[in-house]
Amino acid sequence: MTDRPSLSGDWDLDPQHTRIGFSARHAMITTVRGSFNEVEGHLHADLEDMAKSHVEITLKAASVDTRTAPRDEHLRSADFFDVENHPDITFVSSRVEEVEDDAYLVTGDLTIRDVTQTLSIPIALTGVEKDAFGVLRAGFEGTRKVNRRDFGLEWNMPLDSGGVLVSERITLEFEISAIKREDEGGTKK
Repeated sequence: MTDRPSLSGDWDLDPQHTRIGFSARHAMITTVRGSFNEVEGHLHADLEDMAKSHVEITLKAASVDTRTAPRDEHLRSADFFDVENHPDITFVSSRVEEVEDDAYLVTGDLTIRDVTQTLSIPIALTGVEKDAFGVLRAGFEGTRKVNRRDFGLEWNMPLDSGGVLVSERITLEFEISAIKREDEGGTKK
């Protein structure tokens, strides 16, 4: 068995192979999933000193995609993301902890609509491999439930049954592919 490449170093999110999305209950009976098509971010991993590890991610709110154009337009409106006034959704870590082998707890500030909440996101390392083109990649997955109202996403409609059209609890979904940066000499950092 060969040793896998080190996670330590600087990595950029690959937007073509990264999905950062969400799921919510609709009409209390089904689940609607969406994601953001414009994602950028980077991470610095230091397995020797985890206090030096850091993650930053930016999503373009206008890139929200639930596969239904009218719903996407509603999500872009002032009822939800208000993309004209708040074009970016950001996450900036304040702490990265390894809680067990290949499992991390990333704590930081999530900002939506200029409302910032600190939260911890459990993230699993799914692997570190060179792809078919010789590019070193790291994969991560995780989920975290949040209350959308904590971020000013208040819009809803009551149902005759006493429920609401859109759940307040939303599951954030992370499927991340990161590419290791090369230093100026062309070698992997």
